[in-house]
Amino acid sequence: QVQLVESGGGLVEPGGSLRLSCAASGFTFSRYAMSWYRQAPGKERELVAAIPNTGGTTNYLDSVKGRFTISRDNAKNTVYLQIDSLKPEDTAVYYCSVLRVRRYWGQGTQVTVSS
Repeated sequence: QVQLVESGGGLVEPGGSLRLSCAASGFTFSRYAMSWYRQAPGKERELVAAIPNTGGTTNYLDSVKGRFTISRDNAKNTVYLQIDSLKPEDTAVYYCSVLRVRRYWGQGTQVTVSS
């Protein structure tokens, strides 16, 4: 079965960086686009970044462009989200996701940006 396991979240001061990882299993990773979403308290889940199966043209939420970078390693079945210049408004649970017949989600990893 499809499994997505995120890691790398934590508490970081404004301006800091984190690298989130998502280890995927249960499907042919290299055939599917992958994406990162986030959900802040009291807000709807929103798409942050997406990357096609080949790792080509990526897409980002406007508010994270230039600060977030999505990448993938198909040999390791892993997708990453490098998040730099963190702001308090980036505080959220971050989820990786794949659309394969239906959308699958990981359990999420908490990112808290606070001084």
